[in-house]
Amino acid sequence: MTPARIVTLTMNPALDITTTVEQIHPTSKIRCGDARYDPGGGGINVARVAHVLGASVSAVFPVGGATGGRIARLVEDAGVPYRNTEISEPTRENFTVNERRSGEQYRFVLPGPHVTLREQSRCLDELRLAAAKAEYVVASGSLPPDVAPDFYQRVADLCRELGALLILDASGAALTSITSGVFLLKPSLRELRECVGHELHDEAEQLAAAHELIDRGVTQAVVVSLGSQGAFLATAEHSQHFPAIPVRSVVSSVGAGDAMVAAITVGLSWCWPLSEAVRFGVAAGTAMLMTPGTEVPARADVDRFLGMAAQPTDFESVCD
Repeated sequence: MTPARIVTLTMNPALDITTTVEQIHPTSKIRCGDARYDPGGGGINVARVAHVLGASVSAVFPVGGATGGRIARLVEDAGVPYRNTEISEPTRENFTVNERRSGEQYRFVLPGPHVTLREQSRCLDELRLAAAKAEYVVASGSLPPDVAPDFYQRVADLCRELGALLILDASGAALTSITSGVFLLKPSLRELRECVGHELHDEAEQLAAAHELIDRGVTQAVVVSLGSQGAFLATAEHSQHFPAIPVRSVVSSVGAGDAMVAAITVGLSWCWPLSEAVRFGVAAGTAMLMTPGTEVPARADVDRFLGMAAQPTDFESVCD
């Protein structure tokens, strides 16, 4: 098997279950529609989208119990090569309910299994094998309970040793514990606030926060997702805003950020300029909004939205 150019790591995968109801209300039974089952967790979602886009990608993740076995089969059915580590506790499930009457979406996310130190080490061993000749490693998603917040720093150190570029999409303590070694960091605006430890009241403060992370040596580039306002990219040399692509309605917002990360990474693996890769990411994230659950978008839909994506606009430098 040819080594993958992109390797993803998902430390807290999930079986994503999506269904619909007429209306959510307390106490009495709520009759659900048919359920959709998808393999989930940040890195797995990234790998599935990257595969559909035509990239050379493989996934690394722990699995436990019947749920973990089902996730592995679904990843295999999606055509994504993978390496998995067996753990003693069962892999979690996540539950998404779409309410027809209001159009609202409700997401119920479980914390995940307890992963022992030995199991964590085996995950890193599998990542080392999978990423030995990779160009990019994408670490994405939450960490399971009892996994130390500095786990992603260990991943960053491993990537530095292997010569692979790390793209990180994390939150909470797993994000704020990173001190160095990231090539591209993809926080939301809320997560960017967590990184710098204070409120960001306007665009100038948001840009300054992103450049603070670059100046501290945490990362070489920051892509901040802004929801309906699009996204912005910050590097040591420049900053750019990428407008959102307008859509008439959203089917599901689950996995849109993962699709964005996937397309950015794929673009970079094709030697695209970073700015163009981010435009590709905005297009993929938009296409993901049009799919149910965490179903990945078709390549044709991503390309169609890429054709609709406006060129980015440059910000004035905030580095001085």
